[in-house]
Amino acid sequence: MNEKHANPADEVICHCSGTTRGEMQHLFEQGMDMGAISRWTGALSGCGGCEWDVAAFLKNLAEQRKSSV
Repeated sequence: MNEKHANPADEVICHCSGTTRGEMQHLFEQGMDMGAISRWTGALSGCGGCEWDVAAFLKNLAEQRKSSV
């Protein structure tokens, strides 16, 4: 996290597409996987530098979902 944001959801996770963590979380909650999120937002389709961060973020969301059920 290089940029400071009052709301972590506003943090841009993919700078090539401008996709934020909040956008990714919303799409994940709608049932999209990493491939669908990439197609929908353009994330992961530029330089690829965000791939690890996106994968870790979505894995964390999946783990949170499992622990809340």
